[in-house]
Amino acid sequence: MSPDRRDPESRVVAVVTSAMFVYGVGASAVLPILPLFLRSRHTGDAMIGAVIAAFFVAGVLTQYGAGWLTDRLGHRVVLIGGLGIYAVASCGFLLSVEAAGYVVLRALQGLGSGAVTVAGLSMVAAAVPADRRGRAFSRVFAAQLGGMAIGPVIGSVVGSAHMSWLFVVTAVAAVVAVGPVLWGVPAGRPVHEVETGLVLSRGLVGVVLVGVAGGLIGGAYETCWSLLMSSRGAAVWQIGLSWTLFAIPFAAISPLAGRLVDRLDRRWLAITSMLGSVAFAVVYPFLPAPAWLIGLGMFESVAVAIAFPAAQSLLAQTAPAAALGRAQGLFTTAETAAIAAAAAVSGYLFSVARWMPFVVAAAVAVGIIAVLPLLWRDVAGKAGSGDPPGELTGGEQLGDLYGVQGRALT
Repeated sequence: MSPDRRDPESRVVAVVTSAMFVYGVGASAVLPILPLFLRSRHTGDAMIGAVIAAFFVAGVLTQYGAGWLTDRLGHRVVLIGGLGIYAVASCGFLLSVEAAGYVVLRALQGLGSGAVTVAGLSMVAAAVPADRRGRAFSRVFAAQLGGMAIGPVIGSVVGSAHMSWLFVVTAVAAVVAVGPVLWGVPAGRPVHEVETGLVLSRGLVGVVLVGVAGGLIGGAYETCWSLLMSSRGAAVWQIGLSWTLFAIPFAAISPLAGRLVDRLDRRWLAITSMLGSVAFAVVYPFLPAPAWLIGLGMFESVAVAIAFPAAQSLLAQTAPAAALGRAQGLFTTAETAAIAAAAAVSGYLFSVARWMPFVVAAAVAVGIIAVLPLLWRDVAGKAGSGDPPGELTGGEQLGDLYGVQGRALT
């Protein structure tokens, strides 16, 4: 394909990766020390847990709706709306509010974050042909994790004493991320030749279960990673560094991961990578020192870098074009619900035994992963093997999606 035929899809991928990177920097800057900030504002431990959980609960309640709006109103509206809500909520943390106020603000951040993720990923699925989706999704996740590599370092350097500035950075980052969206995402509503509902095929259910398995592991980390590091004598800067050094290998390996997803069987890449991530989760609580935790986390990121682009590529081929937003909304809703559930119980499990939240989450995830071969038995694993002949180029897909305005992009 000539370079000019790829320009529209390249622009879309560039827009989504740019927005995810800038947004990721701001959003992750507050993560390592948010509990310390809340405690400095005289928020009790129980309410700190409620504030953190509110982010995920809001995502569960709103992400499918964000997908429905994306299918109806277009990607630009949902992306800009999500970034705007996140920016306003971040500024709200500058105010002195009661604990309930922080719950509301964090919930609004979860709403905005979910909308950005759903619209961004479904836009890539709609714009990029099947044989290049693995590389496209890898770039998006690498940009997001690249931003998350920088953010915690900023947060750790600033510290909880000056954390109000971090919320300013977060708000500014969300506003800056609007720029690429205005430049590269078509305006107007999507135009679908055939309006269709979201059909829960076995293939799509399997993809959603990958999100659930990953969410269970992520939820245990969300609540207990910093606690585990601290129990091993880690300083605040080491906790921040552990997040950063997880993200850097992820970003570095993503180009290779994308090529693997586009060339090999996506089903088995997702399954084996998820099993690798589960194995790391089991090992972490038995490591004796922060250096071991940080070092092993760098290797786990390689498995995650393969699993989610593979799953997203499978999602794009198992959902109809007119329902990609809803399919993405279902995936992120299930993933976020799993994160919220795991995060909610992991604190108690950690108080019983430090290994328990990690091992329990891993055991449940293994049970989920075990059913994937059955669900994906009839799903095409390699790019192109299950796609209709004469697949459209990225520009032509955008043209179909947004009518004349989209075709003008070519």
